[in-house]
Amino acid sequence: MAAISFFGDLLQTISDRGRDLISFGRGDIAARANPAELVKFCEDLISRRGEASGVALARLILDRYASFPKTERLAFLRLIAQEFDADHGAVEAAIAAYRSDPTRARLGRLHEAAEPRSQELIRRLNLARDGTLALVRMREDLFDLRNLLRAEDGADSDLIDAADSLDSDFEHLFASWFNRGFLVLRHIDWTTPAHILEKIIRYEAVHEIQGWDDLRRRIEPTDRRCFAFFHPALVDEPLIFVEVALTGAIAPAIAPILAHERDPLPVRAATTAIFYSISNCQKGLAGVTFGNFLIKQVVEDLAREIPSLKTFVTLSPVPGFARWLDRERRADAPQGLTREDIEALRLIDESDWPHEKSKSEAVRKVLLSAAAAYFLRAKNERGRPLDPVARFHLGNGARLERLNFLGDTSPKGLKQSYGLMVNYLYDLSAIEKNHETYANLGTVAASGTVNRELRANLPPPRAVVLAEA
Repeated sequence: MAAISFFGDLLQTISDRGRDLISFGRGDIAARANPAELVKFCEDLISRRGEASGVALARLILDRYASFPKTERLAFLRLIAQEFDADHGAVEAAIAAYRSDPTRARLGRLHEAAEPRSQELIRRLNLARDGTLALVRMREDLFDLRNLLRAEDGADSDLIDAADSLDSDFEHLFASWFNRGFLVLRHIDWTTPAHILEKIIRYEAVHEIQGWDDLRRRIEPTDRRCFAFFHPALVDEPLIFVEVALTGAIAPAIAPILAHERDPLPVRAATTAIFYSISNCQKGLAGVTFGNFLIKQVVEDLAREIPSLKTFVTLSPVPGFARWLDRERRADAPQGLTREDIEALRLIDESDWPHEKSKSEAVRKVLLSAAAAYFLRAKNERGRPLDPVARFHLGNGARLERLNFLGDTSPKGLKQSYGLMVNYLYDLSAIEKNHETYANLGTVAASGTVNRELRANLPPPRAVVLAEA
């Protein structure tokens, strides 16, 4: 952290000297600029050659942007999307030059000409101290702008395309700035600074943390772990974190893991590491991959720290299952369900079904069979599972190990998946093979237990058809 502080102080020194090069009057104008005027300062920024003055101007722009109300921030981004495209005349000239003389040098100049000016603007803004975090927050505003544009009556398709392209510029640059080589894995425990722990509470997205006592129960006991990725440019802002329970067996339900009263398991008795919550913290970094690196790094570290651990699994939610099942129940030609199944599933419309043993047992077999069809047969337009959590873990090389009936009976769990939870197994000897077959063929690696839940009278798996094609 000392090195990070030194780097930050160095940037501040450059910025301070740069301010001396920008007249105070100019700085005052920037501090009062409206969105259109601030765009002119952005033009100035990307035309400058002086490093010190550029750092100072970048900071002035970001400060003014942050001071805008939401409507003016969106107006500014709309103008940037429209006005900071590539120079199309320069692109045409570079294409003609390359066609007449297709050398590597001319190809490089074509590449430079084709790059939108917005990418250079984002790079220049990043020179400012804390510029990276400011840009992550700016992209969050851009998401709002894109949603707003799509919701407008008579939406301008050119403007929507421009906003989408600006978002692609952010994602492209963030993918480089936040690559694995820059990420730092930190163990989060009860001695972690309070302002970071507070953010862990706030960013938890799977199983809400009910205050400080609940957080302590998740990170202080010897059989609990929490790990987070950080980036040097966002010193105290976690990017993603995972919560881990060390147990003696694969857990089928979340309630015992989150229980208030329980006896911690001695570490030497632990054989299984359960990843029960993974939360992305920065909305503005959507599309930038962290989770696969995080899980694999934590698996390696835990295996080294605790040799008794032999099994690494998740206990994962199934956020899209209830929506899919409800749609199939209403469909004329339901996928993964017979008419008898649909009749049996009428019970899940009754609020007490999870707590009435006769009703839950009547639903169990049908619901698990439908869940197997959901994971193994139902596909999106790219031939991948519909469930986003499944795509994440299967893409990492995990295997769909077990379907857990009523694994989460909380209101949230019942609403999003009728209580269903699943275990994905990270078998270190099979991760690469599973990843390759999923990436290349769309094949879902699943245990025999999961495959046996499928009904024999269902049509062939769509993934197999795609693979043969």
